[in-house]
Amino acid sequence: MLMAHKIALDPNNTQATYFARAAGTARFAYNWALDEWQRQYDAWKQDNSLPKPSQAALRRQLNALKRERFPWMLEVTKNAPQMAIIQLGEAFKNFWAGRAKFPKFRKKGVDDRFTLTNDQFRVEGPRIRIPNLGWVRMRESLRFTGKILSATISRVADRWFVSITVDTHDGSHLPKAENQGAVGVDLGVSALATLSTGEPPIPGPKAHKALLDRLRRLSRSLSRKTKGSANRHKAKAKLARLHARIAAIRSDALHKLTTDLTRRFHTIGIEDLNVRGMMANRHLARSIADMGFFEFRRQLEYKAAMRGGVVQVADRFYASSKTCSACGHKLDALPLSVREWTCPACGVIHDRDLNAAINLKNMAVSSTVAACGPAMRPAMEEGSGLRRKTKTKPASVKQEVSFVPV
Repeated sequence: MLMAHKIALDPNNTQATYFARAAGTARFAYNWALDEWQRQYDAWKQDNSLPKPSQAALRRQLNALKRERFPWMLEVTKNAPQMAIIQLGEAFKNFWAGRAKFPKFRKKGVDDRFTLTNDQFRVEGPRIRIPNLGWVRMRESLRFTGKILSATISRVADRWFVSITVDTHDGSHLPKAENQGAVGVDLGVSALATLSTGEPPIPGPKAHKALLDRLRRLSRSLSRKTKGSANRHKAKAKLARLHARIAAIRSDALHKLTTDLTRRFHTIGIEDLNVRGMMANRHLARSIADMGFFEFRRQLEYKAAMRGGVVQVADRFYASSKTCSACGHKLDALPLSVREWTCPACGVIHDRDLNAAINLKNMAVSSTVAACGPAMRPAMEEGSGLRRKTKTKPASVKQEVSFVPV
């Protein structure tokens, strides 16, 4: 199992300057290789006797000419340009397989990063050794044990981070999900998540909304600065720090929620939301983007896989809100403004979001039993096993790290 641990770095001025130069070198190599790849591919289409471009050939080509044409590349680690070209090759593989769009040129200030192979760095406690630079302090030690594969150093606003990829072999050291049965999760705008357990709705941080006035003020300040001036550079850095703070607040809330859910429940039911279609509503687009629905699903799926849980995704047209969770009666229409409704068949009064969450839970249980057989039903029964369900939620825990599936 491959796991990536992203750790904040604490470099001095000399080290931060080196990082910026290495990231610039990687960006230049990537853009040079992309331009050369397109030129060679067009020539190959005209004359098939010419060699077809590849990342290996482009790496050899760059090595042959960089001492004469790009001598400044030798001032940073050799991994910076070479790994950038390898990543371009992977980008083209994903494009040809239909998994990604055509590769684009990297931009300064947006794609500031470079990658090191495991023979070019060493980790000891809360520090990492970088070629041609020495030891750099990390804010925490590496959490996982196993074979270290690579490290990617990147910049977010004015801070540097290192993402270390570790092969933990089987991942058996990870704790399994607690046996609190199954749960349905209904995502929303007013509340981030409503659980089928009847717990109070979990509010979203709404970081963008809370900091919107400051965001507008800094944006106006930036637009008034002269292009190329030192004041414009300072204003741009200040705005970038605010955007990074908004993203960090949102990510922290999602990590705490998804970690709590995957630790407590074995089976989780969610909806397949059409986020792009929902963003077309100009009245709700900002609030929907502020919640991070796609990131919630991504985190939930990889964390459930880490703990042996199951995430069942309902069909996009599954009527979770319009279906009575008591008798199964389905309404013809249910406007978004209606938050409570009474079932005309059985007379049960439903809270819109709680009813949807209960239906998602029932869907998740049925789908899991159908896929895995009746033997899975005891694992989804609430309160079974070694641990009984508690009335209070477990305390919030530290943010989980990203998981790279293999």
